This record gives sequence, structure tokens and C-alpha cells, in this order.
Amino acid sequence: MKTIKNTGTLLLIVFTSVILTAQERETSPVTLEKISGSVYQINGGDGSNGGVIIGENGVLVIDSKMNEESVKQSIEAIKSVTDKPIKYLVNTHSDGDHIMGNRYFPNSVTFIAHENCRDYFFKENLGGKYHWGEPEYYPFTPSLTFKENLNVWLGKDKVELHYFGIGHTTGDIIVYYPEEKVAFLGDQYFSGRPQLIHSIKNGNSFQYVKTLKKMLETLDAETFSSGHSDPVGRDEIEKHIQAMVERQNKVKKSISQDKTLAEILEEFNENESRLVTSIYNELTEQ
Repeated sequence: MKTIKNTGTLLLIVFTSVILTAQERETSPVTLEKISGSVYQINGGDGSNGGVIIGENGVLVIDSKMNEESVKQSIEAIKSVTDKPIKYLVNTHSDGDHIMGNRYFPNSVTFIAHENCRDYFFKENLGGKYHWGEPEYYPFTPSLTFKENLNVWLGKDKVELHYFGIGHTTGDIIVYYPEEKVAFLGDQYFSGRPQLIHSIKNGNSFQYVKTLKKMLETLDAETFSSGHSDPVGRDEIEKHIQAMVERQNKVKKSISQDKTLAEILEEFNENESRLVTSIYNELTEQ
């Protein structure tokens, strides 16, 4: 009986642990964070942060979460602040946590992305589990693409879409609302961690620096919303670029001293290893 009792206690501990672990993994509900005027950041849910711009006659959404429940919550949250219809959904790039929810938006929505981003819908995709070329999913792929710039009009209100070059991937765009000086960057900025460069999608850290500098030179934005961070100002973006340059210079110096990648990685923190490896490969493959 003592053994059975102890076994039962152990099972209870394990069961309780499983429940607590599941609770810790529960996805937080979707909420809207007002950035300025009629511009919001979509937080929570399963997937990256997104965005909402409410114009004169409709709504433009930036990125789409990952699953049906998160999209449903996003739509309900939007309805709580406006009765205007969702007309456009812009995918900032092709990572799964930004595009997988496309298929749960209404058929009336027009999907927009950079032409390189759209191409990656139909390639091996990070975080992707669906075949976008199949008839049931194809309608939720970008039907409107562009190469450098595109203006989307919500009545009298203009939303600017800009492609400044290669960065996190080859298809990242900036969504800019000049009326409120707010820019949505997707994954072109991370707070408190190194920038992520998807080499598998031909992203490039050196091009990233040029791209972000060009963005700051071109746009009069004051607030920047991104896929995995709180909104920040220009100073934070400039510091993020500088941190990239410092890592690149450190790797360059180590390569000039004939150090191997393994030796160079020892000079950085563990969370920098992925970026440092990308920088190393970019320099040694030139």
C-alpha cells in the first residue's frame, strides 16, 4: 500500500507539472495597443505582432498571426475600435508567424507583399506547413505585389509601402503611415536581442545595414512597430544598426587573425551565434 500511495503521489506531481507547463504555454489573448491616432499594434495571440491602420473608408492590417483563433481575436479587436471593413492585408515578409493566418481572413481582403516575399510563399518556408499553391490556399497569397514602392489609399488616407533592399530576408518591406509618422518594420528590428538574418532566404547583414540606413534617411517616421518588440523611436533603431556594425567589425578583425568560426563564436554570447555565423559566412564567401 505504501508503494501504491507513493506512486499515486508521484503521478499527481507529474500530472500537476504537465498542467502547469501547459498553462505556461497558453497563448496570450490578442489585444490592440494604440500607437497614435488611428494606428494600432496587434499584440498577443499565436504569431508575430501585427498592425492596424484605420483610414477614411477602410482598414489595412499588417501581418496575420498563425492560427484561426488568433485571427478571429484580431478581427474582433479591430471591430471593437471601428466598424470600417478590412480592405487590405500586407505581409511584411514571408516567415510563417507573419503569413500563416492569411487563410483565415475574409475572401474580400486584398493581400499585398513584395514580389520576393510572394515567391517564398511557394518555396520551403520557415514556420510554413501549408502548400500555398493548392486551390484552397492560393486565394490567400498576395495578389498585389510591387518592386520598390506602392501607395495604398484608404479613401483620402495614404499608406506607403517601401522596399529599401535586402535585410532580414530578400522580401522585407516597410509599411509607413505618414499622417501619423508610424512605420511597421516586420522583423527588421528586435529589442534586447541580436538581429535575426535569414541566410536561408538570402538575407544579408551588410545589406541590412544599408537598408535600415536608407529607411531612416527616406522616412520621417518617429515611431517604429516591429514583429517581436514594443514600439520604439529612431534612437533605438540607430543603436540597433550600430550594434550590427560593431559585431561585423569584430568578426572581420578575427577573420584577419585567421581564427576559425568556432574560435570566433567563443568571443560572443551564445544568443549571438546565429548572427555571427551569418556574418562570418558572408565575409568568407565574398
